[in-house]
Amino acid sequence: MAIWNLGSVNADLVYRLPHLPAPGETLAALSHQRGLGGKGANMSVAAVRAGGDVHHIGAVGEDGVWMRDRLEDYGVGVAHIRVVDAASGHAIIALDGSGENQIIIHPGANILVEMPVLEEVLSRASAGDIAVFQNETNVQRDFARAARDRGLRVCYAAAPFSVQAVRDVLDQIDILVMNAVEAAQLEAEMGLAVADIPVADVVITLGADGCRWLHQGRERHFDAPRVTPVDTTGAGDTFTGYLLAALDNKQDMARAISRAQMAGAVMVTRLGTADVIPTQDDIDQFFASF
Repeated sequence: MAIWNLGSVNADLVYRLPHLPAPGETLAALSHQRGLGGKGANMSVAAVRAGGDVHHIGAVGEDGVWMRDRLEDYGVGVAHIRVVDAASGHAIIALDGSGENQIIIHPGANILVEMPVLEEVLSRASAGDIAVFQNETNVQRDFARAARDRGLRVCYAAAPFSVQAVRDVLDQIDILVMNAVEAAQLEAEMGLAVADIPVADVVITLGADGCRWLHQGRERHFDAPRVTPVDTTGAGDTFTGYLLAALDNKQDMARAISRAQMAGAVMVTRLGTADVIPTQDDIDQFFASF
């Protein structure tokens, strides 16, 4: 089986600050680093480190070839990442001492994916594979519909949140992953309780409060492992990547969520994004000391 990820590839520019800036405030950064990121790239790396066979679909500019190469070094399939005549996507991440962040994203090449390319890529997929996408690329609905038509299980990570983007794909997805803020926004803007969302599986991450899983009218809560966060950036993407890899390897949803929570918990103890996503061994060693 395999995971086909229509996802962003970003250069993450991370600035550690004494606190997150207020409107009009200028702050001197305590440190700066550049790394591989983007919700799509993060999920691909996480899924590979969880044991998945991942094919990433997307685009970078000439300035982003290093990111494609790094994904390949990490074991992600990159044959479907095109190099286009545009600047690559990037994110400016402000990070405070408690691990909270503010993020500004420039989409760049990420929104230049062409549907004929996706049709050709999906012709290589098999029924029962998993397709995943987020809101940092274009042609999401077309991708979801084409994947479902080919018998793939379609997962949507609804971030960065847009109620219209959710409306556009609800009838084409099998798994919806959101955080608590996004779920509240969806309920408020659609006037629809999460329990009534017409998707087979809805997974809501709650940070330190754990996770909710809603399936066919039933709900289950999972407690989160207790850790001290250093950086919350990429934790949700790590969760999703591990979740999908576990499902693709035929684990049930409950076991997949539990493992994904462990991965997310380790991730928040690290500074960075795709480059520091934990491996299976990292997770086992971390929790062996608990």
